[in-house]
Amino acid sequence: MPAFTIPYPPGLPLGDGWVATGSSQMVRFPYDDSDVASAPVGDRSMAQAALEDALRVAPLVADMPTHRKRAILNRTNQLLRERRREFVDLLVLETGKPKVDCGIEVDRSLVTLEVSAEEAARLHGETVALDLAPSGEGLFGFWIRRPIGVVIGIAWFNYPLLLATHKIAPAIAAGCPVIAKPAPQTPLATLWLVQLFRQALLEQGAPAAWVQLVTGDADVGRALITDPRIGAVSFTGSAAVGHQIARDAAPTKTLLELGSNSALVVCSDANLDRAADAVLRGGYYASGQACISVQRVIVVESVMEKFLALLDERLAEVVVGDPRSEATRVSALIDSGAGHRVGAWVGEAVAAGARVVAGGEVAGATVAPTLLADVPEGIRVWDDEVFGPVVCVRSAADEAAAFSCVNRSRYGLQASVFTGSLETALRALRELEVGGVVINEVPGFRADNMPYGGVKDSGIGREGPRFAAEELTVTRMAVIRSNWEDR
Repeated sequence: MPAFTIPYPPGLPLGDGWVATGSSQMVRFPYDDSDVASAPVGDRSMAQAALEDALRVAPLVADMPTHRKRAILNRTNQLLRERRREFVDLLVLETGKPKVDCGIEVDRSLVTLEVSAEEAARLHGETVALDLAPSGEGLFGFWIRRPIGVVIGIAWFNYPLLLATHKIAPAIAAGCPVIAKPAPQTPLATLWLVQLFRQALLEQGAPAAWVQLVTGDADVGRALITDPRIGAVSFTGSAAVGHQIARDAAPTKTLLELGSNSALVVCSDANLDRAADAVLRGGYYASGQACISVQRVIVVESVMEKFLALLDERLAEVVVGDPRSEATRVSALIDSGAGHRVGAWVGEAVAAGARVVAGGEVAGATVAPTLLADVPEGIRVWDDEVFGPVVCVRSAADEAAAFSCVNRSRYGLQASVFTGSLETALRALRELEVGGVVINEVPGFRADNMPYGGVKDSGIGREGPRFAAEELTVTRMAVIRSNWEDR
């Protein structure tokens, strides 16, 4: 018997209604592989139909008054808040993430909706002094922002509700139709979220086709992103998939929030207890399935042994178990294949000379909280994104060597530095090649109203409602020669 009773219509939210699909698949609870609920599976023809409907309503939503866009987002916020507990329970079943992390995901989605509603009123232009050159004398100029067009929002499985909210809500604020495509493993919460958006849209007299959702395989995704009539693709997921999307979508604008192997630097003057706490909180939340979880810890040699002993001593605080329990901090990964991959990467590290301080055991989809020491560069568990509860520690001669080690990565999303020195903190801000530098806190800290995104293989563009809404608009310049001097 499925564990979740679907509270929205059957089929996919396409056009002005819900359309039945010819096939479906069972979403399974990663912790014990039990049935959660059956989800509709779309196809290429449905993707093409969604595009036509989005293009049809694009002129209407582009000129939607700001007060109505705010009302739509605020009403969706209210509807989601009323069902908070049910969404938390569904996310636990769908993702297998610990309940505490799912609660945080829903709360952050609410903040994102709230901030997006305010950003709808803050998209504005400026006047331009065109008479900077003599040829501009007598000209009056200003620029405005206009919606970029249809947005395709594709999200990963680890935070399906939050990632979808970060794609849909700024698109509404910008006046863009949006078609969401959730990960095949986790479509249920996104389907329900889209139903809430569409309820709010209809209450405001706006077209339901402003927000649509299509599920399906890679062929469905290609149909969405390769149509030259769309305005932008916003993708969150792995670097390899993101690079392929960018190639397939070109020359359409792509916003890519990709992977990372986030570093945490422990300087010689750091508060070691706080740094150890940050590694435990930041390395194992969401069972390590977060792009800015702590993966690489680089410790200045003079405090290495003391810091490693602190981590080892406190690792037992990370409770492994059923994700439905409030006490659990690490549970099953998305499937057993992910567990096998993470275990294999740990094995490679050990073969290359790394030392297992704790953990390393794999049971199906569950990987014990793992702490590796003396991890060399050049192996996957250090160089690539492990996306599991594994933290790697190595030493560096000093802060300069540690910063250099951080930068010897193809990724650059966020990094943190623990130090008591303002000078070191400012140096980190100047030198670390990442999208965000966090001082004395986990690299996974993210306020949903801040600019968020990376450099190098961690992506391009920025999320956060203000910044995403700006990414989803284009500037349009107005140049006007008055006839006043002829009067």
